[in-house]
Amino acid sequence: MSVQRRLNVGFCGLLILFMVLLALQFGVGGRLHARHEQEADRAGRAEIANDQILQRMTDAETGVRGFQLTGERAFLEPYENGWTAALVSLDDLARHVDGDGAERLLAREREAVHAWLDGYAAPIVAAGVPDGDTNRAVRGKGLFDEFRLANGAVADAVERERLRVREARASTRTALELAAAVLVAAIMIIGVSVARTGRRELLVPLARLGMTIRRLAEGDRSARAEPAGAEELRTVVEALNDLAAQTETLLAAEKARAARAGLRQAVAAEMQETSDPAATGRRVAELVAVAVGAVAVHSELELPGAGRLHARWPSDAPDAPGDQIAETLAGHPGHLRVRPDGSVWLTVGGEDGGRPGYLRAHRPGAPVWTEDEQRLLAGVVREIERALHRLGVQDKQARLITELRILDQRKDVFIQTVTHELRTPLTSILGYTEMITDEDGGSLTTLQQRALNAILRNAHRLHETIGDLILLDRPDQDTTVRTEALDLSSLTRLVRDELANAARAKDLTVTFEADEGWVRGDRTQLQRALRKLMENAIKFTPAGGSVDCRLTADTRLISVSVTDTGIGIPAEDVPGLFTPFHRAGNAMDQAVQGPGLGLAIVRDIIRDHGGTVAVQSVVGRGTTFTFTLPACPAPAEPRSPAHV
Repeated sequence: MSVQRRLNVGFCGLLILFMVLLALQFGVGGRLHARHEQEADRAGRAEIANDQILQRMTDAETGVRGFQLTGERAFLEPYENGWTAALVSLDDLARHVDGDGAERLLAREREAVHAWLDGYAAPIVAAGVPDGDTNRAVRGKGLFDEFRLANGAVADAVERERLRVREARASTRTALELAAAVLVAAIMIIGVSVARTGRRELLVPLARLGMTIRRLAEGDRSARAEPAGAEELRTVVEALNDLAAQTETLLAAEKARAARAGLRQAVAAEMQETSDPAATGRRVAELVAVAVGAVAVHSELELPGAGRLHARWPSDAPDAPGDQIAETLAGHPGHLRVRPDGSVWLTVGGEDGGRPGYLRAHRPGAPVWTEDEQRLLAGVVREIERALHRLGVQDKQARLITELRILDQRKDVFIQTVTHELRTPLTSILGYTEMITDEDGGSLTTLQQRALNAILRNAHRLHETIGDLILLDRPDQDTTVRTEALDLSSLTRLVRDELANAARAKDLTVTFEADEGWVRGDRTQLQRALRKLMENAIKFTPAGGSVDCRLTADTRLISVSVTDTGIGIPAEDVPGLFTPFHRAGNAMDQAVQGPGLGLAIVRDIIRDHGGTVAVQSVVGRGTTFTFTLPACPAPAEPRSPAHV
């Protein structure tokens, strides 16, 4: 039977016994007490009535005797009152006696009363004169003595009844007290049994369970509770033990994971130090040996840029077996093998055609390597491989940076050479061509004049290209801008007017809206940037299109936007627009001429002035270039002398 059922039965038994005790004390006991009280009251009333009969009959007999002796009728008054009251008391006594014996004695007493009254007293009273008959007096005395004997017998019967009632009351009280004592003893026994069961099956096991929980809370993960007590409590204890075991397993796993992570981080930190590869290899080998309790660790790695690295710990450890090294190097990257001599081998690297290496940990005293230890070593190898990969990438990046620097130097030399070699003959070409045009312009034929104009136009274009190359090739430190306060709206109008003929030649509609906006900058450079943007808009807009230029200004920024309805720029070409020599794919497809330097120059000029440039474009619908510059206050106009 389970503890819960036993406790329920015990509590139910206690309740039932307690209810029986209450019923016995206040139910049965009360009714018996009331009955005994009633019987005692009847006996008392019967005794009183019997005494009154004796008293009244004695009064009546005294009265008759006095009348007989004196003849005075005054003595008859007690007689009349006495025998009447005696008869009433007889009737009252009859109501308070019970049992055949008592009723027979009462009948005998009643007969004795009537015998005295009828046989002696009534004839004398009826005669009205005293009767001197001695025999009558003797006979009357004998009748009264019989009455006395009958009255005494009734008194004895009433007394016996009183004693019986008293004994019954005492016996009932004793029985009730004995039953109550038995019930109380049963209640105490059951209560003690319930308490002992609760203590043995619940309280003591719960106290032990609480101690186990406190030990677990204090960090003793090995603490377990002993299954004891009730079946339900055993289930709780087993569940707690299972939870503690799972928690201990999880904590051990977390500790192992933290150890693996800590070792990997330590290895990664050591692999960052490349100034002394041999020392780094020894420190990594020592970390591995300490982590797994190995007596010797060997490694051979291919370090990018440093060649083959051999490391061992301790430094006097014997060489690793050559045949096992060859077998390990032939394995795939990350391959792990445990050998009977207590050593574990792992292949390191070898991806992407690189030479593989190995890591060996030797522990002859404990040849069994657990799964956690194998995972730990595999994680270390992966960390080493990541470090080697990172070093390889860094080595490649360093070589690429060196090559790019060499190429950049060659580019600078090439541009300097080209610009120097081209500018001298180009200056001569421009000079002589302009001289011929100015001096002999009237004597030239139309074809000759057209040829000279083509030479001048292309020479000027080549001259501008050389200037762009020189501007882009300047050192990054040489970005000093000669600043002055400029009205950017006036500068924009000037560029628009300069390119008006080119726009009319393609039948383009040019609109211009500009607020007054002042900036600090280099007039020539800003004019060059505006010209580049306007020339591109005109160049890439088909005939009949439109070009819109807008300038807006506030107290902080000046914004200039140039919008055209040209061919647009593909989205994939937008990121490289401001790179030198970059040209959009659709521009090359449509054979639009240009070296691809204009937007790079615009970006550099705007950046040198502390501004930004952005582009929005939709292929086939047009492009909008917008640049912003910091605004400055307009210069104060000088006062005329008349106002001084």
